[in-house]
Amino acid sequence: MLIDGHNDLAWAMRQQYACDLDLVDLTCRVPGLHTDLQRLAAGEVGGQFWSVYVSPELYSGPAAVMATLEQIDFIHRLVARYPERLVLATTADEVVASGSRIASLLGMEGGHCIDESLPVLRVMRTLGVRYMTLTHNKNVPWADAATDEPVLRGLSEFGVDVVREMNRLGMMVDLSHVSPDVMRHALRVSAAPVIFSHSSARALCDHPRNVPDDVLETLADNDGVCMVTFLPAFVSPEVRQWNKDLADTAQQRGVVKGDPDYRRLVHDLSTASPCPTATLDQVVDHIEHVREVAGIDHVGIGGDYMGAEDMPSGLEDVSGYPRLFAALVDRGWSCSDRTKLAGENAIRVLRASEDVATATL
Repeated sequence: MLIDGHNDLAWAMRQQYACDLDLVDLTCRVPGLHTDLQRLAAGEVGGQFWSVYVSPELYSGPAAVMATLEQIDFIHRLVARYPERLVLATTADEVVASGSRIASLLGMEGGHCIDESLPVLRVMRTLGVRYMTLTHNKNVPWADAATDEPVLRGLSEFGVDVVREMNRLGMMVDLSHVSPDVMRHALRVSAAPVIFSHSSARALCDHPRNVPDDVLETLADNDGVCMVTFLPAFVSPEVRQWNKDLADTAQQRGVVKGDPDYRRLVHDLSTASPCPTATLDQVVDHIEHVREVAGIDHVGIGGDYMGAEDMPSGLEDVSGYPRLFAALVDRGWSCSDRTKLAGENAIRVLRASEDVATATL
């Protein structure tokens, strides 16, 4: 069974269709989306963690909680709209028992979604959320993000409480987006295996969102899993540098992303020097690196479709997973190793989080 750790369809539907399922037929190929039911079937996806992300730039405090609840509601409605294709899954056993339907799990992206409230965290778990990414791109008061200026150099006392409460609830701790210091601190604190729902290897692409080798080594001791993402800026050093140059130029000119001036800047830079294209082989390089450093039991897939406009050549949308696994066959991966990567590792960690929760009751 292929289980993907992160897909931003819900956010794309919010932006493009106001979460109105009457406006689009997801059983057909939908232009402008990387994901629809037709292409999920072609990609042989058996389980999907749907991100119930809301932007911390747009939503904070109680508004972030409300918007997250709306995203959770969307996934519940999505599953109800297509009961022959999708089934809600809240446990490892339900994922395994999903049969021909895609097991649909919920992942909450960013600690801003709970507004510093453990009761809100508990409610989110009751509604089916199985992981929370501790931060998004900006710091929260209790944890530093990878792409923000460090403040705490780890977790605050409340941040430690969040991790421990997630363990108690059987909610997986997701360390994608957090700073390396938070990664290391959370790994020391967590009684359950952690995940990286959509991150790649920093040794191959020096992006702050990627995972350093020492953390991958500790992840093996924790029995967690790093679900390798396909985002071009995280897998291709050339794309990473192009985006960094764009960000530096924008900062020098005082242009903010989203403004018309920013779009003109992107157009001008793309015309003068087109952004490089990431490749399927580069994604495979990251998967192999995580296997080499952390071990075969600690690598998975977290494509992050809809997280960027363009995806790597050969992995343009969710129908591309068979090409990825064919490339692994060409590189000599055994059937057993491919099975672990595809979903066995993710199910093990999901079940382990349930076992830790049961033990703490």
